[in-house]
Amino acid sequence: MTDPSSSNSLGAVARVVAEHRDDLLAEWVAAQSGVRGASAAEARRQATEFLGLLQPALATGATSPDARAFDAVRGFLGDLSRSRAVDGFSPSETATFVFSLKEPLFRRLRADAATADALADSVWAATRLLDALGLYTTEVHQRGREELIQRQQADMLELSTPVVALWDGVLALPMIGTLDSSRTQVVMETLLQRIVETGADIAIIDITGVPTVDTLTAQHLLKTVTAARLMGADCIISGIRPQIAQTIVHLGVDLGNVTTKASLADAFRLALQRTGRTVTKVAAGAAGAAGAAAPASASTRS
Repeated sequence: MTDPSSSNSLGAVARVVAEHRDDLLAEWVAAQSGVRGASAAEARRQATEFLGLLQPALATGATSPDARAFDAVRGFLGDLSRSRAVDGFSPSETATFVFSLKEPLFRRLRADAATADALADSVWAATRLLDALGLYTTEVHQRGREELIQRQQADMLELSTPVVALWDGVLALPMIGTLDSSRTQVVMETLLQRIVETGADIAIIDITGVPTVDTLTAQHLLKTVTAARLMGADCIISGIRPQIAQTIVHLGVDLGNVTTKASLADAFRLALQRTGRTVTKVAAGAAGAAGAAAPASASTRS
């Protein structure tokens, strides 16, 4: 149910905004001059658009910022808050856009009020409205920051799981950092996609950069190996340091038929053998005569 006194009070606010819009705009933009990263031109453009949306919303007589009359106002503030979240503004800097309107608006209300009671009512109604809209900007800003962080985390996961083609039919997945459930999913998807794209027969998962291996990490590795096998690629796990080997034995983790090697070089050598290739050294003179024409074929034999 609409409160008549509240409606009348916001009516006074609507009248002040309509009659003194240009003066309010100038004073409001000046009040935002101390906000980091907000240029005068951008602040004026945003303030002009906001007042252009606020004035007709107030003219409807709606008393709640949640009313449909304020949909356009909230939509504008939502876009502004998300944009400022991406640009690195803090929640308080974002909310200041709305809160800085209070002082010039209250000054105009005081000059316009006929009685002290009318002034108190209009100031209270304006305070409730602007406080609600200011808090709304902080809520949207926070959600925008959370979405941005989640996107950045997803991008970092993808970047931290590069799949490298070491040779025809041989892929390598060097892993660095902790291996948890979410990262395992990214690892699986990335590796399986590359297996499909390249038709690789062997995938080397190098865990040299994984600081610790616990039961959960070992299970994640086994899941990845199983998924790769289902796609037709055999897996070799490299980077098994003595400490990790002892931990796996202590935990009683059974790696089953998974081939493991101490280093990526050892795993690569084994991968070449399994694909019918060997690595041989050539004499210095022979290497010089061969030149740079076919360095790969000079050092490997199929």
